[in-house]
Amino acid sequence: MGLSQWPQGSRLRSFQRLWPWVILLAVLGLVRLSKGAGFADAFALLSRPFWPGSAQREWVQSAVRQNDVSRLELLEQDNARLRGLLELDQLSAGDRVQAAVISRTPSGWWQQLELGKGSFAGIAKDDAVIGPGGLIGRVQSVTPSTSRVRLLTAPGSRIGVWLPRTRQHGLLAGLGTARPQLQFLDKDVQVQPGDLVSTSPASTLLPPNLPVAVVQTVNLRGVPAPTALVQLIAPPDAIDWVQVQVR
Repeated sequence: MGLSQWPQGSRLRSFQRLWPWVILLAVLGLVRLSKGAGFADAFALLSRPFWPGSAQREWVQSAVRQNDVSRLELLEQDNARLRGLLELDQLSAGDRVQAAVISRTPSGWWQQLELGKGSFAGIAKDDAVIGPGGLIGRVQSVTPSTSRVRLLTAPGSRIGVWLPRTRQHGLLAGLGTARPQLQFLDKDVQVQPGDLVSTSPASTLLPPNLPVAVVQTVNLRGVPAPTALVQLIAPPDAIDWVQVQVR
C-alpha cells in the first residue's frame, strides 16, 4: 500500500516545486497583456501619501503665473521694439538713412557698434546716428558697405548739449558706462533730475533740438562746475535699427 502511494507523493512534491514558477509565468503574462497597468495602479496606491499637497499645488500655480507674466513682458518688449522700428521707418525720409545694427563687441558694448550701410548709402564720417527716441552717437569711420558708430557713452565722446528748461548749455561726456556725464559751463545751475537734455537749437554739427537724455542725478559740488549723470532716451544696448542723418 505504501509502495503504491510513492509515485503519487513524488508527483505532488514535483508540482509543489513547480507551482511558484507557474504563478510567476501567469503574472508575467498578465503584466504583458495589461501593459503594466496593474503595477501602475499599485504604485499609485502606495505612493498616494507622498503626493504633492496644497502647498506644492500652489507652488506650481505660482510658477505658471510667473511664466505667463514673463511671456507677457517679452511680448510687450517685442511690441515696443516693433513700434520703434515703425517710427524709424516713418521718419526715414530725405536726409536720413535707416540702417541695421550688425555687430557689437562685448569689450566695447558702451563704446561702438557696426551698421550694415556705408558710403554707398551716403553715410559719411561724423554723421549723427539716431535711435528710437533720440541721439545715440556719431559715425566714426565708414567703408563702402558698413559704418562704425562711436556712442555717446564711449570714453572720450564729447558733444555740446542744451537744457531747454533752464536754457543752459553743457558738455555731454562719455564714461564707458550706461550713463554719460553732463558737465556744465557755469557754476550757477538750476538743473534737477528729470530735466530734458537735447542738442542745441543753433547746432550745425548735429540736428538741432534733437532729444538726447534725461538728467538722473546732480552733483552741485563738482569742480570746476557742477556735473550730472544722465540716461540716454534711446538706450544703445537695446537698439537693432538706427537712422543716420546724412549731410
